[in-house]
Amino acid sequence: MAFFDELDSIMREDPGKRGLIPSLPANPVAKLYDALNGAERVVLLTGFPVRLDNGEYIGETDGPCGTANIAAALEKIGAKVLPLTDEEGLKPFAAALKALGCASEPCVIPGMNTADFICKKLNEFMPTHIITLERPGKADDGHYHNMRGAIIDDMLVDTSCIIDEGKKRGIMTISVGDGGNEIGMGGLGEAIEANVPHGQEICARECAQIAVVSGVSNWWGWGIAALLSLMHGKNLLPDNELEMKIINAVVAAGGVDGCTKENAATVDNLSMDVHLDILNKVRKVLEAEMK
Repeated sequence: MAFFDELDSIMREDPGKRGLIPSLPANPVAKLYDALNGAERVVLLTGFPVRLDNGEYIGETDGPCGTANIAAALEKIGAKVLPLTDEEGLKPFAAALKALGCASEPCVIPGMNTADFICKKLNEFMPTHIITLERPGKADDGHYHNMRGAIIDDMLVDTSCIIDEGKKRGIMTISVGDGGNEIGMGGLGEAIEANVPHGQEICARECAQIAVVSGVSNWWGWGIAALLSLMHGKNLLPDNELEMKIINAVVAAGGVDGCTKENAATVDNLSMDVHLDILNKVRKVLEAEMK
C-alpha cells in the first residue's frame, strides 16, 4: 500500500543525522499495521533518563510525548492501557498523559524485585501487546548506555526482561527507537554497531518482534496513531495546538532535551517547528488515504 511507503518515508527523515536510518531497510510498516490488529490491552513502556550538570537526572522530552499519543489513540478505540515507567520518568510521562486527557495513569516500576514486579503485572493485566518507545535497552556488556556511550545504570530501573517475558506469554512486542540503544532494537544490531557512534558499546541486545525506527522516537507515536486511525476509520492524531500542549506540559514537569540537557520545548535538539512539520506530513497522507 502506498500509504505505508509514504508513512515510512516520513518516519525515516533524519534531520538530527543520528546515523542509523540510512543503513536500514524500510520499516516493516505493513507488518506493524497487521500486528496492531487486536490491540485490546496494551502495556506502554517509556522513560529515558538524562544526567544534568548538577548530577541530578530526569526523563527526556523524547518518549513521553510519543508514548502518550499512542495511549490516547488506544483509549479512543476502546483498548485498555497500562503505562509503565520508573521514578525518574514519572513526572514527564504523567504530564503528557494528562495533557492528552488520557484516563490511564503511569504505574511506577520499583527498583527492587523489578523482574518479579514486571511478571506480576503481565500476569494480572494479560496484555495483547507491549509497546516500548525510547526506553533504554541493555547492551551485551550487561549495562545501559546513553548515546555517548556512558553507562547510565544508576539512573534507571532494569526493565530488560519485559521483551522476553512478553514473548514467553505470547504477547506481541513492538519497540521504537532512533539510536540503537533502546530496548527491543537487538534485531538491528549489525547496522547499529557499524553505523551509529559508539554502536558496538550501546547496541541493545533485546529483540522485539517488530522494531521500527524514526528520526526521533516520538514520531512513531503519530505513526502508530495513524495506523490505528486507518484501521478504525477515525483520525486519532493530535492537532498542532494539542501537540504543543503536550510538550509544554512535559517541560513544565521537568523534562529535558536529551541532547542539550535543557529544560526547553525541544526534542533531540530540534525545534518544535521541525516536529510539527513531521506531524503535518503524517496528517496529510492519512487524510488522503481516508478520503
